[in-house]
Amino acid sequence: MPISDLAPRSDDLTDYDHAHMTLYLRLFDAVESGASMHEICKVLFKVDADKEPERARKMYDSHLARAQWMTQHGYRKLLEGGNG
Repeated sequence: MPISDLAPRSDDLTDYDHAHMTLYLRLFDAVESGASMHEICKVLFKVDADKEPERARKMYDSHLARAQWMTQHGYRKLLEGGNG
């Protein structure tokens, strides 16, 4: 499944979440290691933040927010075995 410009905002796990769990983990690792938004967008999202700054910012912010949601809420839904 391709990476969307905006991550889901659902209160339930989505097919997108299941398909991009590794992306969320890689995003956390990159942030934790001090990578810049520009570096993260180039490597993970294949977007040049210098050429498409608004798109890059939206992708970064929405995916980081979704990754954080996964650590606070989504993981419980995974443990319960499903999509919601």
